[in-house]
Amino acid sequence: MSHAIRPTGKTIGSTGKPSMFTLNTDGQRHPVENIMSVSTLVLGLVAFVSGLSPAAHVIASWAGAVGFFGGLYSQYISATTRERGLNIVGIVSSFVGAAFGIFHGGFMP
Repeated sequence: MSHAIRPTGKTIGSTGKPSMFTLNTDGQRHPVENIMSVSTLVLGLVAFVSGLSPAAHVIASWAGAVGFFGGLYSQYISATTRERGLNIVGIVSSFVGAAFGIFHGGFMP
């Protein structure tokens, strides 16, 4: 069982340094998918944080709606598991932020 605790080559390279975080785990570049995944996450976080404040209900509603539907499309075209993970976190936080924004007043001021 000594192999169970030994690090594999996937996390530590031949130089002994830990590998950098990347969304491209398949070795190919996916710039559009990466940008959409990160923007889904950012919109979701903006919607969630602004949804906690009743005065920012317009921002929460719109950022949540755009993040939710953009995240669904990003999930559809995603290429790697890490992109899908970011998409799910962004979609859920966008939905919750939009729900808070709609509860506090909706899309219009």
